[in-house]
Amino acid sequence: MLEMRPNCECCDRDLPPDSDQARICTFECTFCADCAETRFSGLCPNCGGELVARPIRPQSKLHRFPASLRRVLKAHAACAGPPPASPPAARWAAP
Repeated sequence: MLEMRPNCECCDRDLPPDSDQARICTFECTFCADCAETRFSGLCPNCGGELVARPIRPQSKLHRFPASLRRVLKAHAACAGPPPASPPAARWAAP
C-alpha cells in the first residue's frame, strides 16, 4: 500500500491524499508537480526513475488506511533556490 507522504520533499509543499499535484517514483519519493516538472524534468533526483501522478486515496478509505504523517525533506541541489521561471507563453503576431 502506498505510504502517501504529506509533502514535496523538495519545497515542502503540502500534498494531502486527495491532491492531484503529487508526483511519485517507484520508491515513493514524493514531489509536487511544479518541482517534478520544472526542477527535475519528470525524473526522480534520488533514483532517476520517472515521476508520475500519485493516485488519490478515496476519502472513505482514509480512516482505515491513513496517509503518512512523516514529512521527508532532502537537500537536492535543485531545491536550493526558487523554482525556475516557466518560459513565457508564445505570443501570436497580429496578422
